[in-house]
Amino acid sequence: MSLPHFSADAWKYVFNTPLESGLRCTILLVAGYPVRCDLQRLAQYEYLLVHSGDVDNGPTSLHPAGPHRAGELLVRRGVIERGLHFMMTRSVICRQLDDNGIRFFAGEWAIPFLDNLQSEYTTAMRERAAWVVTTFASLSDDQLNQFMRSNWSNWGSEFSDDFFLAAHL
Repeated sequence: MSLPHFSADAWKYVFNTPLESGLRCTILLVAGYPVRCDLQRLAQYEYLLVHSGDVDNGPTSLHPAGPHRAGELLVRRGVIERGLHFMMTRSVICRQLDDNGIRFFAGEWAIPFLDNLQSEYTTAMRERAAWVVTTFASLSDDQLNQFMRSNWSNWGSEFSDDFFLAAHL
């Protein structure tokens, strides 16, 4: 029997999957607790967590700076949503419907779950998440959208307004 994590294509089972995205969102929601975030803010925060080096005076990015990384904001939204739903099935992430729409927050199992992950990568994600929340939580949704929009073209891709328009639909 061969386990997928020992194969040459093991990355297909973990990287850029709902599991990985759900983990990053969990880390972000724990760092920002008790604040609740909508999908738009979580997608922006996840980008900033992974590519923190794109921001002036930000910590080193967790992932390499690919030439089209800004496009991740457009294509990762669905993966993030599936990751949130996966973590909700384990009470790691919860959601609430309020006057502002659907908001997500850290669930009762978020901290016990994260406390059992002790890799250097997990520690680095938690450090970046604390930086993201400290740096951007005070911005309104419109201010964060404007920050992302004004820096988009510097982040390895041509500007596309589709992502920011989705926030207002």
